Amino acid sequence: MIFMQRLGLLSFEMNEMRITIFALLIAFSLSNQEAASQSFNIFLAQDLIFPLQEKHVHGSSIVSLPNGDILAAWFEGSGERKADDVRIRGSRWQESTQSWSPPFDLADTPDLPDCNPVLFLNHENKLFLTWIAVQANQWENSIIKYKISTSYLMAGPPIWEWQENILLKPNETFSEEVIKKMKELPDHEMGWAGYAPAYDDMIIEASKNSTYRSFGWMTRIPPLLLTRDTILLPLYSDGLNMSLVAISINDGLSWKPSKPIVGRGPIQPSLVLKKNGDIIAYMRDSGDAPARVQLSTSHDRGFAWSAALKSDIPNTASVAVIQLLDGRWAFVGNMINDGRYQLSLWISTDEGISWTQKIFLENDQNKNAGYSYPCIIQSSDGLLHMSYSYHLNSQQKSIKYLRIDPALIK
Repeated sequence: MIFMQRLGLLSFEMNEMRITIFALLIAFSLSNQEAASQSFNIFLAQDLIFPLQEKHVHGSSIVSLPNGDILAAWFEGSGERKADDVRIRGSRWQESTQSWSPPFDLADTPDLPDCNPVLFLNHENKLFLTWIAVQANQWENSIIKYKISTSYLMAGPPIWEWQENILLKPNETFSEEVIKKMKELPDHEMGWAGYAPAYDDMIIEASKNSTYRSFGWMTRIPPLLLTRDTILLPLYSDGLNMSLVAISINDGLSWKPSKPIVGRGPIQPSLVLKKNGDIIAYMRDSGDAPARVQLSTSHDRGFAWSAALKSDIPNTASVAVIQLLDGRWAFVGNMINDGRYQLSLWISTDEGISWTQKIFLENDQNKNAGYSYPCIIQSSDGLLHMSYSYHLNSQQKSIKYLRIDPALIK
């Protein structure tokens, strides 16, 4: 009898344990579903700006306008620098219609490829479009062009009132800075044979050429606006495989070059301002393997920069970073080692020391698609807006737009 009672008690306890485990599994499943739902709900909009098509569309930029519209730009044609039909196209997301307009032309230099558009508003809310016209179909010969508009709130393309080139003339201190900063880089031997010069020596020699350091600077990322009418427009050179900043202290009327951002392949800088006044450049790695986001710091409002060094963040293409209105940093890029099939948004609460929230914007499990060259901005209402190249394959391409409420990212 006692044995049967104990057996009955054991059976009851085992059944109770099964019920408890089952309840925990249900709770765990609901918790996961809730987390997935929260992650999904941060996306307020996910749009293809225009239908998928086979033309090459790439290098997008967006700007938030005072009336609530979003203006987007990208380059489009049968190729990139080798295709003379490449032009700058645009579209407008209208607050009144809650939709994207049919694409329209923003810039088209006759018989030259136009690439890498950047849109921004200066301190007076004048609209700027900067881009490159590629001379002789070589990135190294690119010239920076820009347009200005104050009539841009109506439907369709802006009415441009001014067009000019941004021509920079770095002097001999440019090569002196390259020599100095190359010495500050970690020891490294890059060459192809015993008779081939080391990479560092070739870059130093190229920096002494006044033509090489004056032409071929290219746009990619929107500028950082500081106080007192100062604009920092980040630029890079494929010929010199480094970066610099075009600095305007009169709100975009004229431009001067900073000292170069020197390293082994730091290109396409995205600038973010720290609370202490320092500026950090996050850059694509176009140097030796492994490819990692490169970082450089300026302590003097963007004029001089530390030698660019690799971080521990994997990188396969262009990146973008901004400071949010609440002080957090938002960072977008391909933080992987083997392609552009995954695009992520990272959030930092400690100015980039750590990235505690990581969200997939795109993630092709088959690793066939390409999502790259992001642009990220924050509008005055606190919402995040992003655009990027959306290439499912060689015949299906578009520019994708996302709108996110960062307050939902906990």
